[in-house]
Amino acid sequence: MKLIKKIFKFFDKHVILPVTKLSVNLGRNIKKLYKPIEVVSKNKSSIIVLSLVISIVVFIYVDKRSTTLLETNAKVLYNQPVTATYNDEEYVIEGIPETVDITMIGTKANLYLAKQLPTQSVTVDLSDLKVGVHQVELKYKQSITSVEYKLDPSVVTVVVSPKQSVTKTLKEEVVNLDKLDSKLSIESVNLNKDEIIVKGTEAKIKEVSSIKALLNVNDLSDPKVGANKLKNVPVIAYDKDGKIMDVELVPNKVNAVINIESPSKEVPLEIVPTSLDKVVFGKSIESIESSVNKVTIYGSTDVLEQINKISVNVDVSELKDNKTYTKTIKKPKGIREISTKTVSINVKLGDESTTEINNVKLSYKNLNSNYLVQVTGDSTTEIPVILKGVKSVIEDMTAQDIEAYVDLKGLEAGEHEVDVTVSGNENTVTYKPKISKVKILIIEK
Repeated sequence: MKLIKKIFKFFDKHVILPVTKLSVNLGRNIKKLYKPIEVVSKNKSSIIVLSLVISIVVFIYVDKRSTTLLETNAKVLYNQPVTATYNDEEYVIEGIPETVDITMIGTKANLYLAKQLPTQSVTVDLSDLKVGVHQVELKYKQSITSVEYKLDPSVVTVVVSPKQSVTKTLKEEVVNLDKLDSKLSIESVNLNKDEIIVKGTEAKIKEVSSIKALLNVNDLSDPKVGANKLKNVPVIAYDKDGKIMDVELVPNKVNAVINIESPSKEVPLEIVPTSLDKVVFGKSIESIESSVNKVTIYGSTDVLEQINKISVNVDVSELKDNKTYTKTIKKPKGIREISTKTVSINVKLGDESTTEINNVKLSYKNLNSNYLVQVTGDSTTEIPVILKGVKSVIEDMTAQDIEAYVDLKGLEAGEHEVDVTVSGNENTVTYKPKISKVKILIIEK
């Protein structure tokens, strides 16, 4: 009742009385223009009634607004950070949530005011706790006392354990290596720290399998040959399954120098025609011209040492006329980049000729080191070879340009009949042994 009386006194003083004065003054100003209104304006009772009606309308409007502002509502503050107070040099705390949700309950006016004020942090004081399991209450400093605050969760179970530490070797791992220019390669990485101190519970520390500094190639602003500095490289702890461990690392960031190199090698490009025996009858390859004779390859030094040429195969089966081929140059295994990606190959045909080369020495390949081949009266040591190609190519070839051999891989002591294989240093010529099989005798040493 006291509240209602106060409200009516407020409206009588600040609404009804001013409106009455306004109505009187308004009546005086317009009575000459509007005679019906003049009659009303001369009647004080009519003016009072009119003022009262206007006051009631204003009161109802304000009352509705007040009622809305006085209604109880709720607002939720999501993901509010939790701050814990404890001796982090001596103990490890497990079970503290990173964030909580706060529900605020109050009138709209108070909630609006509360949201305008700076958000306070959720705190929990663990400084007096000893080693063990404890239930603790989270606290939140209220911005406005007339608003009720509820935390979710409000009580948590924490485990206090003594903090231990151990020193572990730091290794580096380069990530996003595929983003590095394919002509470049990482020669070495130097870290400013060789060891990292791992802190945590005894159980957690035992689970740590490796400590790695993750060097991200994307963090290199301008990778180039030579020393490239990288600062604030994150240090991560992993378990045996490669999962990230939640332990304290000192330091948790290191600096690194990445030494970049660009090993390369220029090698000849060899064009190898295949299916020579399927070229149209009476024709053979007279010449092969390539738009590219040499290419530069990029890779590790070890890989480059093993590569002396790159071959491009061209299938000439059913070839009837001169033809130009466009072929992709495939990168050998281990090669990151090649200077030229495609090559244009012109193949020219000529009339086919045939000749025979005698006295081609027979050699033996892949013989087990515990055995040797014994030459007998039936043994064949020289093979005649038939060559097919254009006359200008085959007329100057000799036995030294041809290789004839038998593959003895997997053969044991005893007499064997094996196939003869022939090849030559001119890849536009077909080679056919006149003796396709030979008998050999393998004996133990």
